[in-house]
Amino acid sequence: MSYKVRLPVFEGPFDLLVYLIENARMSIYDIRISEITGQYLEYIQTMRELNVNVASEFMVLAAELLRIKSKMMLPGVQDAGGNVVEEDPRSDLVRRLVEYRKCRAAAGKLAEAENVMEDVFTKPQEDISAFRDNPEEYLRLDIQEFARAFRQFLHRKRRLERVRRHYSVLRRDRETQENRMRYIRELFLPANTGRAVTRRNFAELVPDGGSRRDVIVSFLSVLQMTRDHYLDVEQKSLYGEIFVMNGGRSLEHFVPRAETFGEEGGEETEE
Repeated sequence: MSYKVRLPVFEGPFDLLVYLIENARMSIYDIRISEITGQYLEYIQTMRELNVNVASEFMVLAAELLRIKSKMMLPGVQDAGGNVVEEDPRSDLVRRLVEYRKCRAAAGKLAEAENVMEDVFTKPQEDISAFRDNPEEYLRLDIQEFARAFRQFLHRKRRLERVRRHYSVLRRDRETQENRMRYIRELFLPANTGRAVTRRNFAELVPDGGSRRDVIVSFLSVLQMTRDHYLDVEQKSLYGEIFVMNGGRSLEHFVPRAETFGEEGGEETEE
């Protein structure tokens, strides 16, 4: 099983060669091949001393540099006229280095674009021709249909207002029930302090006779206080007089708090 070792400075032989050329501030079109070859071989020797497995492509490029170096030491070939033909053995290497630098620059731009697009989220294109190509449609109603729709709107509006009024009455009733339980507590508290049983007619628990709503609030208050054993209720006959008396618990510790019967938490809900 083989492993690819990626060094911190370069990833391949051409990366190393470009690094050496740029570090020596040479022109890629005029490489001092003897100097670069020596530096390249020294770098490979350092890698071996550090027990780094040198890939075969590094050795191939090293052999190519040695070949170019040796060819540059040979005299030029003469043509039929006796003129020396100048043949630069570096030309093929320069062409490959130029192409490598172009590819590396393109890879850098792609990496930058990838970093930018990591924070970009796109939405798939949708077909909106149904909305773009169709002409605008106008609502066609006669006067009777328009009047019917307007009446339905008014009906819904009135019904919503009734519901809101009903809800506000419920909130008012809760506050009144708390006040009513406080009022009933004050009626029974003096006698309760003396441990005497006091009977009162239910009508006495409705201040000044009161309206129907006041009677309901007083009745709910008595029910709640009876449930909590602060009061007892007695009625000897059907539709007879209702008498209220002290219960088993002391009213001194009673804290008026309205609750809605049949609902958890004592909060009113709007049906």
